[in-house]
Amino acid sequence: MAGHDAPGVPAWVEPMLAKADGGRLRSGAEWAYEYKLDGYRAAMRIAPDGTTVLTSRNNIDFTAEFAELAGVLAPALDGRAAYLDGEVVVYGEDGRIDFELMQERRGRWVRHQSGPKGRPFDDVAVRFLAFDLLRLGDRDLLKEPYDERRGLLAGLPMPDPYRVSVVRAVTFDELAADRRTPADFLAHAASAGYEGVVAKLRGSAYVPGQRPDSWLKHPLIRTQEVIVCGWRPGQRSFTGTLGGLLLGAHDPGTGDLVYIGDVGTGFSQATRADLMAQLQPLERRTHPFATTPPREDTVRARWVEPRLVGEIVYRQFTRGGRVRHTAWRGLRADKEPADVVAPRATEPAAAPPPPPEPAGQRITVQAGNRRLTLSNLDKVLYPADGFTKGEVINYYSRIAPVLLPHLAGRPVTFIRYPNGVAGEKWFEKNVPNGAPPWLRTVRLPSTGSRGSGDTIDYPLLDDLPALVWSANMAAVELHVPQWTVEPDATRRPPDRLVFDLDPGPGTTVVDCARVAERLHDVLAADGLTAFAKTSGSKGMQLYCGIRTDDPAAPSAYAKRLAQQLAKETPGEVTAVMAKAQRGGRVFIDWSQNNPAKTTVAPYSLRGRDHPTVSTPVTWDEVRACRHVNHLTFTAEEVLDRIDEHGDLLAGLAEDRAPLP
Repeated sequence: MAGHDAPGVPAWVEPMLAKADGGRLRSGAEWAYEYKLDGYRAAMRIAPDGTTVLTSRNNIDFTAEFAELAGVLAPALDGRAAYLDGEVVVYGEDGRIDFELMQERRGRWVRHQSGPKGRPFDDVAVRFLAFDLLRLGDRDLLKEPYDERRGLLAGLPMPDPYRVSVVRAVTFDELAADRRTPADFLAHAASAGYEGVVAKLRGSAYVPGQRPDSWLKHPLIRTQEVIVCGWRPGQRSFTGTLGGLLLGAHDPGTGDLVYIGDVGTGFSQATRADLMAQLQPLERRTHPFATTPPREDTVRARWVEPRLVGEIVYRQFTRGGRVRHTAWRGLRADKEPADVVAPRATEPAAAPPPPPEPAGQRITVQAGNRRLTLSNLDKVLYPADGFTKGEVINYYSRIAPVLLPHLAGRPVTFIRYPNGVAGEKWFEKNVPNGAPPWLRTVRLPSTGSRGSGDTIDYPLLDDLPALVWSANMAAVELHVPQWTVEPDATRRPPDRLVFDLDPGPGTTVVDCARVAERLHDVLAADGLTAFAKTSGSKGMQLYCGIRTDDPAAPSAYAKRLAQQLAKETPGEVTAVMAKAQRGGRVFIDWSQNNPAKTTVAPYSLRGRDHPTVSTPVTWDEVRACRHVNHLTFTAEEVLDRIDEHGDLLAGLAEDRAPLP
C-alpha cells in the first residue's frame, strides 16, 4: 500500500509510459533503443541518508517485498538523493527474464503475508534494471533531454550489479557504426528472450503520467491487462478446480466495463488453486458488465466483483471486441482495475487481391548453380517479430547444409503462408504451376483416392536452388514421410521410426520431455538409438534409425510402446487420438509412422507467432527442461546452435538397427 515517505526520499512521480509503435520500429539518428523488460515497473527512490523506497507504477510500496534491493545504490551516491525509473525482474535458469517465475514469487509473498512469518525468498533472486534517472542530488532531471538523463544514469557506479544495474541502451548511430540496424537490435532482443524493444527520442523530456510519441514500444508478443470478472469450473481432468477466467476491460470510448473474452490456458495447478482462493470471497450473483455478454460465452459462469487485474498473452483482438488465442500470465497487483482499457481491434479487414508486383520488388540471385528470381523480400511473414520473407529465405539458405540430408529422397509437403503466419495457409503436395523445369519431382499414387488412379507430383528438395525456390513461395513449413524413393519412383521401406509427443490441455513441452526420457530408456532396451528434436510448435519428436521390410511394422511397434506407457501412467500419457482424452496428458502419436503420414522436417520453420524451428536437441537439454523456453528456439538461435553443435541428428542414418 502507499504510505508516507521517510524524510529526504524524493517525492513519487507518476511514470511516463510508452506508446505502441503500430508495428513500425522507428529508425534514424534521433532515436535510441532499449530492451523492453518483462517484470514489474518500479521507481527506486533514495534519500541522502541511503533510505530506499521501491514503489510500483501506481504508487504501491514494494520495499518490503523486494527488501534485498533496498540500500544497494546508497554507497555509490555519496550522500546524494536519487530517483531511478526501471523494472524489477527475475531470471530463469536459462539466463532469460522469466515473468512466470516472478509471478510464482509474488504468489509466495502474498501467502507469506497472511501466513507464518520468516519464510525466506532468496531462492528467487530479483534484480532492479534502471532505464531512466529523474533526480540526482538537488537536480530535477525531468525536463532534461533523454541523452542527458541516460548519460548521468550510465555514470552511476553499480556496487552490486547482480541486484541493481542499468538496462542496455544503444543509439541509431552506434548501431550504424557496427554496420547494424534497429531491426538487428530487435532480432537480438527476440533471440535473447526480451519482450520487445522501446525506441526513445534522444532529445525528449520525461513527461510524468503521459504516453507521448517520444517513447514507442515494439513488442514481440501482445500482452493485455484484463479485469477478472468471472470464472468457469474445470471439467474432466480439471474437475473441482478452476477451468478458465472471464475477462473484462474498459471501453476506450465510453469507459464502460465490457466483456472481452476468456482465457483457459497458461495456468499451473498451483495457479488454479490460488486463483480459486482469491475469487471465491468476491462472488456475486450477476455479471458486472455494462452490457450482457453472449449467452454461449457464459455457460456455467460464476461471476465475481471486478477487483483483480491480470495479464494475458493474446494473438488478436477482433472487431467484435474479443481477445483470441489467449494464455494467462498472472495477476498484476501493481495495476488498478480503473486503468485497464480494452485494446484496439487487430482483425484485418477483407482486402482485394494484391496487385501484380512491381518490377523493382524482384531481384535475381545465384543459388548454387542456378539463377533465381526472388520477390517481395521485405514482406513481413511473422508480424510479431517483423520477420520478413527475405529473412525466411536467408535462414533456409544458411541452414541448407544440415537440412538437405534430412530431405534427400523424401517427397515434400509444403505448408505455405503467402500472407504471413496470421493469414490463410494451405497444404500443397503437388508441385505448383510455374515451378522451374530443373526441379526434381516424383510421381506417386495419391493416398487419399484409393483405386481412383490419381497421382501426385511431389517436389524433391535435394539442393540449395530447390530450397531457395520453395522459400520464395513462402513455403514456411516442410513436412516429409519416414521413407524415401528410388530414382525410378519406387518407394523404399521406412528407414525412420518416429514418436510425436503432443501436449494436451494443461501440459507443455516440459511434460513431453519427461515422457521422452521414459521412451528413450525403453527404446535403448530394445536396441534402438533415440534422437530428440522439438516440434517447433508445442511438443517434440523422437526418431530412431531402423531397418525393416514391412511398411506397417513401425506403426504397430510405436503403438505398442505408446500403449505400454499409457497403461503405466494413465494420468500422464495417452495413446488415444480422441482430443477429449488428452486433457492433462501427453499424447504419444504413434500414427505418424503410417506411410501416408508426414512429420515436420528437422530444421523446418513453423507457422507460429514467432519464427520458431523444429530443432534437434541433446538428451542433456531434454533432461534439464523445466520451462517451455528451455526447448523453444528461433531461427537465429538455431543457426548459432549449428556453429556450436553441428547437426545433432547426423547419426540418425548411421545408427540404424533392426526394428524389434
